[in-house]
Amino acid sequence: MHKAFRFRIYPDREQQTLINQTLGCSRFVYNRFLALRTQVYENERKTLTYKACSRKLTLLKRESGFDWLRKVDVPPFKAR
Repeated sequence: MHKAFRFRIYPDREQQTLINQTLGCSRFVYNRFLALRTQVYENERKTLTYKACSRKLTLLKRESGFDWLRKVDVPPFKAR
């Protein structure tokens, strides 16, 4: 016999906004690095490692045009 639990969440408007921003940033980062990896492979026949992509993402977050990428990573509370 198998048991299953189904849950439904009802986020408020602020939480919905944060969820949508997070998903949008995830799509942007995935598509950007997929294109970059494809381009590097076609030009150099090499692949970008996770570490290289992680470094590039850190640099991308520091650029002035991509400030919105940093906003979704910040938790709404301060860690103690």
